[in-house]
Amino acid sequence: MRLTAPGRRETGRRDTEGMAVASFVLGLVGLLVLNFVLGPIAIVLATMALRRDTPRRFRALLGLWLGIADIVVLALLMAANGTTSWSILG
Repeated sequence: MRLTAPGRRETGRRDTEGMAVASFVLGLVGLLVLNFVLGPIAIVLATMALRRDTPRRFRALLGLWLGIADIVVLALLMAANGTTSWSILG
C-alpha cells in the first residue's frame, strides 16, 4: 500500500472498476425500489469512477444515466401520485 498524502492511499484500478459496476447495479435496482436513495448513490459512484479514469467507462456512464433516471422516476411518481412509492396493483 503506497501512501500519496498523509492518511490517503492511491486508488487502484480494481477500486474504480468496482465503483463503475456498483453504480450500474444500484442505478438498475433503483428503478424498482428506493429510487430516492439508490439514484443519488449511483450518480456519486459513477462520477467518482469516471473522474478516476475507470477502464469500465461505459458501465460507469450507464450507472450515471440510470441514477439520473431514478431521480426522474421519483419526480414523476411524486407529480402523479404525491408519493415516493408505486405499486403494480394500483
